[in-house]
Amino acid sequence: MPLALGTSPNFDVHALPIVIGVLAVMAISYRFYSAFLAARVAVLDELRETPAHRLNDGQNYHPTHKWILFGHHFAAISGAGPLIGPVLAIQFGYLPGLVWILVGVCLAGAVQDMLVLAASVRFDGKSLAEIARQVLGKRTGLIAALAILFIVVIALSGLGVVVVKALGGENVKLAADSMISVETPFTTRVESERTMVIVPPGSTIEHPNGSQFTRSESFQLAVPSASALPGNALTWKLPDNAIETIPGSSWGTFTIASTIPIALIVSWYMYVFRKGKVLEASLIGAAGVLAATVIGSWIPGSPLEPWFSLSRESTIIAICLYGFVASVLPVWLLLCPRDYISSFLKIGTVAVLVLGLLVANPQIHAPAINPIFAAGGGPYFSGAIFPFVFICIMCGAISGFHSLVSSGTTPKMISNERDIRMIGYGAMLIEGLVGVIALLSAAALPAGDYWAINIDVARLPAYAEALKELGADTDRLVELEHQVGGESLRGRRGGAVTLAVGMANVMTEATARIVPSINLDSIIKYWYHFAIMFEALFILTTIDTGTRIARFLLQELLGKAFKPFERMDWMPGVLLSTAFVTIAWGMLIWTNQIDTIWPMFGIANQLLAAIALTVVSTVIVDFGRRKYLWVTCVPLAFVTTTTCTAAYRMIADRFVPDCLAAWKASEPMRATVAAINVLAILFLVLCLALILMQAIPRWFSESKKS
Repeated sequence: MPLALGTSPNFDVHALPIVIGVLAVMAISYRFYSAFLAARVAVLDELRETPAHRLNDGQNYHPTHKWILFGHHFAAISGAGPLIGPVLAIQFGYLPGLVWILVGVCLAGAVQDMLVLAASVRFDGKSLAEIARQVLGKRTGLIAALAILFIVVIALSGLGVVVVKALGGENVKLAADSMISVETPFTTRVESERTMVIVPPGSTIEHPNGSQFTRSESFQLAVPSASALPGNALTWKLPDNAIETIPGSSWGTFTIASTIPIALIVSWYMYVFRKGKVLEASLIGAAGVLAATVIGSWIPGSPLEPWFSLSRESTIIAICLYGFVASVLPVWLLLCPRDYISSFLKIGTVAVLVLGLLVANPQIHAPAINPIFAAGGGPYFSGAIFPFVFICIMCGAISGFHSLVSSGTTPKMISNERDIRMIGYGAMLIEGLVGVIALLSAAALPAGDYWAINIDVARLPAYAEALKELGADTDRLVELEHQVGGESLRGRRGGAVTLAVGMANVMTEATARIVPSINLDSIIKYWYHFAIMFEALFILTTIDTGTRIARFLLQELLGKAFKPFERMDWMPGVLLSTAFVTIAWGMLIWTNQIDTIWPMFGIANQLLAAIALTVVSTVIVDFGRRKYLWVTCVPLAFVTTTTCTAAYRMIADRFVPDCLAAWKASEPMRATVAAINVLAILFLVLCLALILMQAIPRWFSESKKS
């Protein structure tokens, strides 16, 4: 049977009219607004030689077919933001996020991506920081470079933590003195210095604050061997240091790992064996990835499972190693073919999901505006809809990280200026569509399922009353976990698992409408793991490009002190810079959690968008197009206002109280982390303020008027 849709909401809202309306608005925006930007603002000239031809070195500057480059660019910009942000934003209801994605992508995000790409092509493929140095002066360029490098590291940690939450195992500490009641006896097994207690399905947990939850699924606890064990008792008080162990996804990890050798094969096929046969290579790559998804179902329970069922720490190390290797290798060997395969699959999947939403036309179960958390107090963002929905949803609307791709790898591979419109504006519109799909897929989940997956097990007592008021104090995780192949779902917060279940829900319903006779129980698990792979590909392709971009930035900075670093083919500089960047974002993932990293990522990312819009506004003025300054200044004013407000609220309401509470509790490490978060936000806001103070007078000086 298909995944159940749950009870009806107060208002009978369905996905089909929303999707049709979104597609219509985006089509109009591309047809008219992007054409205006290309002709009047950027003044694209297809006869002008691009840096890819003029500076071709076969390593970083490399003329690339527009469709391959479109795929690479879309894969590079499409990270966790358009998938995870909309899922987490359902905390506020589905409507605020939907409106922000649609307006933001057409009038802000796509504008930024296209104009930064055009500016970088005109500046020989230079980075955003280098463009800032040339148009705003050396001091401002240095400030921009430091801010951008800092932001990239935070952004990569925000992207990476989502992969870790989806694929890696986890240990969650439960509240001591909680009571667990069961109908059938507990079972135990001894593992070295600890004992594993397997809690049967249907158990009831009563927390010390009096709140109760029924766990529909079985789960296991790790306790010290010396702890009092339940024995034959049906009620057991949890000892201190009781840990719930959540296993990693061996199926998902295998599928993602398989995409690396597949990409290498595609690269060899496309550049050596059958040079220039892009379509053939694409079909081979797509077939290989789909085969890996199916073969992955054989991994759980097989002798290979321990190799792919990774802990949280092992998953972090694995993605750090991948980011390092992908950044060091030539772009044509791994990064481009892997990103192209990913984009081939991504765009195809987006099309399939759009059709799935149209065919299934699921009911939207999330409220338009959530009255419980609209004013704040939710599990991901403690603040209100304004301003936090605008930093929760980034890449689907506007993302500063995109400006680094548009001034990083992509401009070095643009073969003709006419391709800038399609790649810059068009790819961003598709990313906005991805955000809408993610939002609707998650919003179609029953409230009980959404919150059961998306709230940390250890934090359930704090939200007991809110969940009852939302009608989300019951769930169907036993059924869901069985249907998706035995994966653990409860408490897999971070959005990735929720979205995968939502996508499987939609596609199962669509399949049932098209082929009523099919045995849906046999295909749901494949839809789920395909969705996990789809999400991880989005994120990892951004991590590999992002790490390379950060390496470029760091080498440019270090090159000011030691010239050899400026050479992007000087291997000692390449290796040292890449190692520094990778270790930096890997350490942030290691020491933080999604509810800390994601708000920090949102603030940093949107401050970078403001910096990018400031720099490109200056370029517009310098190129004699001052009368069109409004196309960047309007989104700049909005993003600056919302992000600075969010920064103030995070400091005042979250990090400063955390820091003070930690010092009182004699927890210096926790206090230090909170203090570093405060300093990081203040540093980034100060950088933006200094850049604006330098740029605004230039925009309105007499010598710069067009």
